[in-house]
Amino acid sequence: MTIRFCLVLFFLALTAGAGAQTVLSSLGDTSNTSSVHSGAGIYRAPVIKPKKPKAISREFNIGAALTTDGWGLSVTKGWVKSKDQRNSDKFYNTRFVQIEFLEHKHPKETKTTNSVLSQYSNEKPKPFIFGKVNNFYSFKLAYGYRRMIAGKPEPGTISIHWMYAGGLSVGLLKPYYVDAFVASDTGSYYTKMSIKYGEDTKRAFLAQPLIIGSSGWSKGLNEIQVVPGIHAKTGLHFDFAASAKSKLAVEVGLAGELFIKKIEIMAEQKSYPFVINGYLSLQFGRRK
Repeated sequence: MTIRFCLVLFFLALTAGAGAQTVLSSLGDTSNTSSVHSGAGIYRAPVIKPKKPKAISREFNIGAALTTDGWGLSVTKGWVKSKDQRNSDKFYNTRFVQIEFLEHKHPKETKTTNSVLSQYSNEKPKPFIFGKVNNFYSFKLAYGYRRMIAGKPEPGTISIHWMYAGGLSVGLLKPYYVDAFVASDTGSYYTKMSIKYGEDTKRAFLAQPLIIGSSGWSKGLNEIQVVPGIHAKTGLHFDFAASAKSKLAVEVGLAGELFIKKIEIMAEQKSYPFVINGYLSLQFGRRK
């Protein structure tokens, strides 16, 4: 009985050990975690790859600029040119068209007020620019290119582009009017008049003690002269937008305009047919 009892225990021990080994082997095998067993065989689930973001192809931005002779506003539409479309939001060049509106001022412009007017008149003095002949503005239509010269792909870092552009300019000369006391032909009395610079009004226009002040910006709008020209500019464009879909950049550069005739802004100052200035522009917008 003892021998039989021992053989039965030995047989049960072997059977339990084989079963445990089978269970452990099945637990350690992870090769079939993505498979589903069915009566027809093994079905493997398809591998889903993450969808890549759509390549950046266009941008639109508006800008405001301070120049060495005034200020300006701009609207720009660009088209991204990238050999690597998967990384077009990181490494890219851009061709663009741009419309700008600028006001150019003369270095001699100084706003002043007639402090002695109250001594002989009840008129309240107003600010004016003594000797200013014309307000000078320009519209510029440009075609240009921004070429990336440095930058990193990580979000939030700065990319640096070399920018160059050129095109047509339309200069606008608006006469500058002042309210002043103008002497009669005999010089026996004075009449308050709104006058601009000209051969007949030259003496009264430059008689500073008799000037009351500016006649207002709208005076002379119906007398605007159009002066055609061309322009070109170049500079560095620093893009530091936080995301691929946004546009935030600073641009610094040098610009020049050439017109078909001399641009007269101040009386008794030399006039030239060209304008050269430096500029600092802030631009913001969207990409898509």
